[in-house]
Amino acid sequence: MRLLLVAATEQEIAPLMSAMKFCGDVSPQLRSYQYKECDIDVLITGVGMIATAAWVSRTLSQKKYYSAINAGICGSFDRSIPLGDVVRVHTDCISELGAENDSEFMSIHELDLLGKEDFPFSNGLLTGNDPAGSNSLMQLKSVNGITVNKVHGNEKSIQDVVARLNPQVESMEGAAFLYACSIADVFAIQIRAVSNYVEKRNRSAWKIADAVKNLNTVLLNYLDRG
Repeated sequence: MRLLLVAATEQEIAPLMSAMKFCGDVSPQLRSYQYKECDIDVLITGVGMIATAAWVSRTLSQKKYYSAINAGICGSFDRSIPLGDVVRVHTDCISELGAENDSEFMSIHELDLLGKEDFPFSNGLLTGNDPAGSNSLMQLKSVNGITVNKVHGNEKSIQDVVARLNPQVESMEGAAFLYACSIADVFAIQIRAVSNYVEKRNRSAWKIADAVKNLNTVLLNYLDRG
């Protein structure tokens, strides 16, 4: 069974890539690896929903995979989650998809442009259909995420999105990955390591190195043990 590993940037999964045997380039964004008995394709999509949706959809249309993992770093609204911790994003949504009505935001579902149960949504959310055999990944803390084009760094916008959706983490790719995998009927799981808290931009407080290290430790543990 072949696994597809999806990341926005090579830096986020570089330690894992160096631990695997490189087998060749499949396309400009897709590389083939082997780790023990596992055949793994690594897709580096680039940052953002458009790049992720396009590259994941293209890849899944050209090759059969049993399951796919989206791995990367994220920001956390939930300060009970320590920086560097790895979480499993069980539900995700495109938080900016909708319209403004003066100071009120209306989601695409509230606008009646899409039903909350219209495929691939469930109660307005996108969810991972986690693959069998991913015991170590399923044991990770399960969180609710949002996917954004513009990461939050303003106190009012942070308060607004928390009041509206109560997310625990945010990324720029997760919902697009889950959407594409749902359409292709591929088992999908999204895991992320918390590099920073969502607040006014403060790079000095970020723990990117710790997040990347822990993320790759979890990925290697999964490949070793399932």
